[in-house]
Parts: sequence; C-alpha cells; structure tokens
Amino acid sequence: GNGGTASIGKNHALSATDFPAIKAFCLENKIDILLPGSEEPLVKGIYDFFKADKALEHIMVAAPSKEGAQLEGSKDFSKRFMQRHQIPTASYATFNKDSYEEGITYLKNHSLPIVLKADGLAAGKGVVICETTDEALQNFASMIQDQAFGEASSKVVVEQFLSGIELSVFVLTNGEQYVLLPEAKDYKRILEGDKGPNTGGMGAISPVPFAEASFMNQVVSTIIEPTISGLKKENIVYNGFIFFGLIKVGDAPFVIEYNCRMGDPETEVVMPRLENDLVELIVAMHQNTLHKIAVKHASQAATTVMLVSKGYPGNYEKNKEISGLDAVKDSIVFHAGTKKEEDSYITNGGRVLAITSYGNTLKDA
Repeated sequence: GNGGTASIGKNHALSATDFPAIKAFCLENKIDILLPGSEEPLVKGIYDFFKADKALEHIMVAAPSKEGAQLEGSKDFSKRFMQRHQIPTASYATFNKDSYEEGITYLKNHSLPIVLKADGLAAGKGVVICETTDEALQNFASMIQDQAFGEASSKVVVEQFLSGIELSVFVLTNGEQYVLLPEAKDYKRILEGDKGPNTGGMGAISPVPFAEASFMNQVVSTIIEPTISGLKKENIVYNGFIFFGLIKVGDAPFVIEYNCRMGDPETEVVMPRLENDLVELIVAMHQNTLHKIAVKHASQAATTVMLVSKGYPGNYEKNKEISGLDAVKDSIVFHAGTKKEEDSYITNGGRVLAITSYGNTLKDA
C-alpha cells in the first residue's frame, strides 16, 4: 500500500508475486475476493495457484488464468490470437535469435515508421517507434543480441505503424459474459503540450469525445465480442478485466495491445464514472450472472491530473513533505508514490498523486 491506503485500512508488506505469503494472509484474514492489480502476478499464474489449492478454491479471484494473461504477457501470443479471430490490428512478424537474419531483411524492406516491441513484459518500456531503417536495425540488434529488455526481448514483434488517435476500452468478463465499463484516454508524455518523454501516464479523461455511439458499436462488434468468443472457443479461462488499447484510424478501431487488468491513470477516471458497486460486479462474474446486470456510467465527465516529482521520468528525489491535501474539496485524491510518517505524508516515487475531478463537461472537470 501507500500513504493513502494507510489512512483508510492497514498496509501489509506482501510481495504481489509471493503466492504462499498471499495464501497465508487470505486464510488468516478470511478474504473472500482477491483482485490483483499488476500484470506480474497474473502472468505468473496467481489465478491457477488459487484454483489448484483446496484451501483457497472458495476465494473469488478477479484475474485471468496464466494462459489468459498471455494476452498481455506475450505480444506474439496476442497477435496470433487476434489473427485467428479476425480482430483488426496492425500487420506484424515475430523474430528471435534463430531468425535474426530474416528479421534484418524484413526490416530493410519495411515501410516507415517501424514499430518494434519486446515480446514479454518490460514494465511498459518495451516499445520503440523507429523513424528510419537504420534506427530500426540498431534497436532490433540491441533488443535481440544485447537483450536490451532482458528476457522480454528474446523475441521481438515488428509491427506496421498505425496513424490515428488512441483510447482505452475496458470490460469485466468471465470469459463468456461481459460488462462494458466507461472508456478513457490517457496522456503519456510529460510537460505542457506533450513536449517531453513518455511516462507511465500523466493524466486521463473520460468519456472520450471522439468515441461516439457508432464508433463504440464497431468496437463491440469487431473487437470485444470476437475477443470474448475467441477465449471461449479456445477454452482459455478468463475471469477479470480486459483493457483494450485501441487506435482510431479514420473511423475504424484497431487493437494496439491487450492488458489483463485496469490501467493507471485510466482507472482513476473509469471507476469514479462507474455507478455500479464493483464488488457486486465481481460476484456476478464469479456466479455467471454478469449478463443480468445493467452497467451505469455517470453522465458527468471525469479528468485526472498526475502530480509528479521534479525530474521524473528521469532521476528524482524522494522524501519531500506533501502539504495541502486537507484543502482538496469536491475532488478525489488518489495516492501513488506516497508514504505516511506519523501525521504527515511524504513522496515515495516518481508519480506521486492523481487528482480526479468531475464536471458537466470535460473542460469543467
């Protein structure tokens, strides 16, 4: 947890990937629902760990199986899944050490710009957009030969560059039924006017002005429904969130990537606009009654703005005292990189606080 969670509950120093410690905690504290927030425990199979253990199988786990989490854990797996189910995405090819020379030939004949993606989890940093063939060749070499992203780049996906505007769409599903949550758009670059380097996310908005009804109907029919039916056809166990990272090219949606969880800072505008009780939705997911629930999205707009440490996403200092939290009215303060020391909050990360506000329009928010 962080300073914010410490003020409303009790923080426990548990690693998200120490499954035996999580088991002990859940049994000791009579936990009914487990909701993993980050990708690593999902890809390492926390769902399978719980379902394979008689002492834990009664707990509702809002997470895909280890196989389902490959939609995020392997770019190659997700691209092949999209191909099999005719889900619109950029054309691509995958290479590794054994097919390195073929990859070089492929890059030399590829249109520009070229997108290179480390196949595995690289903490959101494994994607490079190359404007020239030389730049692509250099990055390709450093990913495969020099393992620039460690094990994650032992396989590299080379992808066609799509030009358009991005947004994120979210569902909660049990692999058969699903509910659609509010959509969002996040902003990655630091500094006013998107002038700086990419970050984990500097803020987000919901609803998304260009995601009008006809576009969202296309998203549902060409992307969401084929994804859910693909999971069912392939007998992939999936209980949890699917985050569709989309790009609107002309009037058509394409999938850039899947995530198997809610994203940050999108969650901080999506959840405040969700009028249903999240626990009720997770129970319905578990009981196969999601199709009976009408999801309500607030008519108001929400925006979140991230406050970060000076120097982020490069080097930054920690342990700065935060003042003014008690002066926030009519907004929600989400803590990220904070910790509580006695009666004060201090910074403990690069992205420190996300402030979410509502308004009748995005501008008001």
